[in-house]
Amino acid sequence: MFQLKKTLSIFAAFIFCAQFFLACSDSSSSVDNTIEPQPTSSVPVELPFSSSELPTSSEFVEPLSSSSEIVEQQPTSSEVVQPHIFTIDSAGIHTIIMGDSAGQLTSSDLYLDCPTKIFLNEFQMGDIVTVAINGYDTLEMPVVESAYDVPIAGFALVAIKDYDYLILSVHYGHMSNILKITDVVIPIEVSISMKEKGGFLFGLGIPNIENMVYNAESYPDLSAAEYANFREVRTTGMGENKLYRSSNPIDPGLGRNLYADSLAKNAGVTTFINLSDSEEYAKSCQNFDSSYYATQNIIFLDLPVYFFSQHFKDGIATGFRFMIEHDGPYLVHCTFGMDRTGFTIAVLEALMGATTEDIQADYAKTFSNYFNVVDNKQVALNEEQVDFFRAVVIRNLKAVYHAVGIDVPDTEPIDWAAATEKYLGKLGMTPEEVSALKDRLK
Repeated sequence: MFQLKKTLSIFAAFIFCAQFFLACSDSSSSVDNTIEPQPTSSVPVELPFSSSELPTSSEFVEPLSSSSEIVEQQPTSSEVVQPHIFTIDSAGIHTIIMGDSAGQLTSSDLYLDCPTKIFLNEFQMGDIVTVAINGYDTLEMPVVESAYDVPIAGFALVAIKDYDYLILSVHYGHMSNILKITDVVIPIEVSISMKEKGGFLFGLGIPNIENMVYNAESYPDLSAAEYANFREVRTTGMGENKLYRSSNPIDPGLGRNLYADSLAKNAGVTTFINLSDSEEYAKSCQNFDSSYYATQNIIFLDLPVYFFSQHFKDGIATGFRFMIEHDGPYLVHCTFGMDRTGFTIAVLEALMGATTEDIQADYAKTFSNYFNVVDNKQVALNEEQVDFFRAVVIRNLKAVYHAVGIDVPDTEPIDWAAATEKYLGKLGMTPEEVSALKDRLK
């Protein structure tokens, strides 16, 4: 068994704990930023219960936020509109989005005026619900206790015990920005109905899969390439020896960098697309100067894990232009080669004509390479677990494309190439640039 040459980084362990809760939701969810918001004009309905029957909190506790980019002022108890405004009927729960006393939103998440206790009399954790936001969009999402219970870029209806409100959130994203909701001066009505009873219960258990570890000896059934999450991308339409992906080839935090760097050298990679690091951070990594990586073409994009954000979209377009300007073979990576890399590689695969099956299989391979180490030895994921991960990437592509006005059908076969060319156009790439990128990868 090959020996690991770098010791475990405590900082890396912290990063992994934050990243691990990435399971995937098999619910489809979408947003449409091309729809101009049309506030509703209906009058808030009367509460069908007396206020004494409703649970209240002694203070407005700061809600969970899925964003670490900004710290936002949360509403105080004096700003919460009373009484609660919601109704319950055979179709579900109907309520409004809450704001402060001036009708302003106070967070990138959206707060619904319905106490969790009342909501959980009608729905349960793990249900998949349809959330219709009048004048904006209709989304499907699971009921969970935290936005971190869903995969990155996944939507969530967060129901926290004893809270006087529900939260519409997205794991690594700004819900209000995605939906283009800027205020609630005129009440915005929201209806919640059942989509699939218990449809996300399996997803709630996914984070309980044992974490990855940082010593190669715990992965006796994996090759050095699998341990480093290094592989050539050979989906339909992709040329041979054109595109590779891996975990970080320079950051020693995961204990896999020396393998990834050596494998990239053996593959003849000449251009690296670093999605996760700044140039300053990358060059501060131990042994950067002596790496093969440091001798090649590199672009440092330093992107957050916010697929819906303009920052991320501008960043991957910049990375694609760098590929056009430099010869391959190319290697795309972030830290784990899992989330940012997984989405970016999926876009490139889709552009080149990959099938849904192609994209899913390549994406899920990463999870099989990392997870489920039990008693210091990796146990292969079962078929149901792998299928769960396979669903993440397609949901992400559909949701992110839809957010810029590109709807991908649910029925196969899907023309991913056509949809992706439109997506790259929304990112500001010209038809000539898209054609040049495809030529680089043929």
